[in-house]
Amino acid sequence: MKGFDKYQKSYFMPPVPCYDWVKKDCITKAPVWCSVDLRDGNQALIEPMSLEEKVEYFQMLVKIGFKEIEVGFPAASETEYNFLRTLIERNLIPEDVTVQVLTQAREHIIRKTFEAVDGAPNAIVHVYNSTSVAQREQVFRKSKEEIKQIAVDGAKLLKTLASEVKGNIRFEYSPESFHGTEVDYAVEVCNAVLDVWQPTAEAKAIINIPSTVENAMPHVFASQVEYVSKNLKYRDNVVLSLHPHNDRGCGVATAELGVLAGADRLEGTLFGNGERTGNLDIVTVAMNLHAHGVDSELNFENMQEIKETYERLTDMQVSMREPYAGELVFTAFSGSHQDAISKGMTHRENTGEYTWTVPYLPIDPKDVGRTYDSDVIRINSQSGKGGVAYVLKQNFGIVLPDKMREEVGYLMKGVSDHAHAELSPEQMLDVFKKEYAEPKRTFQIVECHFVQDDGIIAKVTISQDGETETVEARGNGRLNAVNNAVKKYFDISYTLDEYEEHALSRNSSARAMAYVGITQDEKKLYWGIGSDEDIIKASIEALENAVNHMIEVKKDKIR
Repeated sequence: MKGFDKYQKSYFMPPVPCYDWVKKDCITKAPVWCSVDLRDGNQALIEPMSLEEKVEYFQMLVKIGFKEIEVGFPAASETEYNFLRTLIERNLIPEDVTVQVLTQAREHIIRKTFEAVDGAPNAIVHVYNSTSVAQREQVFRKSKEEIKQIAVDGAKLLKTLASEVKGNIRFEYSPESFHGTEVDYAVEVCNAVLDVWQPTAEAKAIINIPSTVENAMPHVFASQVEYVSKNLKYRDNVVLSLHPHNDRGCGVATAELGVLAGADRLEGTLFGNGERTGNLDIVTVAMNLHAHGVDSELNFENMQEIKETYERLTDMQVSMREPYAGELVFTAFSGSHQDAISKGMTHRENTGEYTWTVPYLPIDPKDVGRTYDSDVIRINSQSGKGGVAYVLKQNFGIVLPDKMREEVGYLMKGVSDHAHAELSPEQMLDVFKKEYAEPKRTFQIVECHFVQDDGIIAKVTISQDGETETVEARGNGRLNAVNNAVKKYFDISYTLDEYEEHALSRNSSARAMAYVGITQDEKKLYWGIGSDEDIIKASIEALENAVNHMIEVKKDKIR
């Protein structure tokens, strides 16, 4: 592909390499989360949300558990301004939630921002200016000192105006386009801002490091963040925040490594919606913590409802393969995957184990409101016997005998392959019944009577071609006696090799399911099933279906 040679490295490594983050293998506690859906996310929509839609979205974020929510750039438009005023004047901001507003480090914009935020119980005013080499040289045409002075002047104005409005105001500063900024210079600017604010334990400042355009690998960003963390003034009184974008598709990795490197806080959006390739996907990072046994402090138990609300309000679509939230992320179609999941779920059920160890499923789907029966294993032409058996058991209580599973698996795969479609559980049940409970009938057992006499004597009435005949035979049990009567009637020989039974439910009127497998010379098993509240009737029905199955298969071979 042509054109690669016009690109060169546009990021800066720290002057002193920082790699302590490499020694850590996991994040042990949740960062402070800040949703920027209503600002960064909203400005990235083809059609931004209306005021009432933004109110609904805000309330959803509160319900999820966000304690810091960026609600807009109030000086940018009347709509943005009115939304913040609506939240304040309708008393829609809970006492434990802080709203955040964004402003450039320009005097008239800062003043308009403070007009909008006046009266918010708790607010963060987030000021920024760009510090990168490209922006300094191409856009602003200013020196390092001049760029730093813009940040300092903005910080001073924030401090002055905060004393003139109602509400608890905190400060945040971002050196925008950080990736293209010399790391030590970015720290110099941040420290100059902090010198103005003089943060304390009771009034901490936020320094936010954005990967405005992601142009470095995640490990580079981690080293940059660690350098920032180690060289910021007032570090104990500073919340180090990250705002990753996703231009390289590494937003989640950038955030996680950045937290290992010392960051305390993450800004991002639900499902990563943001300018260009998107922002940090907070859902994924939070659920990654959950999957490592760390409380994310966010609640995605109703993931489907969150996803549907997000799609309705933003007109964006969550991919079927979106981690944790996509329609198919817990679904296995592959036969080997299905078999492992099925066995893992059976192991979990049998042992009562609490720790989640099921193969191929990084978390328990129930944690995000999904179900085992309709979400985990679905059947198509790629599926295997384990998956088919699992679906029949999970949805209908049908526990296939081990020796029957392979045949039923191939049966379902064949139907799906022929139709070029996935089979629903109900379609599978229909196919199963037609094959093993409703075969073409050469004969039918009309009734059976039993007499106890040195074993069991069965008097079996058989109907064939409109005529009936009662055949008597002896056996060591009722099913054995009926089986001998059927052999006698047809004057055939076969062996009843497999018999299993189980209850379909646990209540007192439970129906029983019986499975019969018979063989003739070629040793192929012909299966039949039966179901009735009386296990003897179920067993006889299964035998009848198995023999009919065998006879019809042999007729087809002759034809």
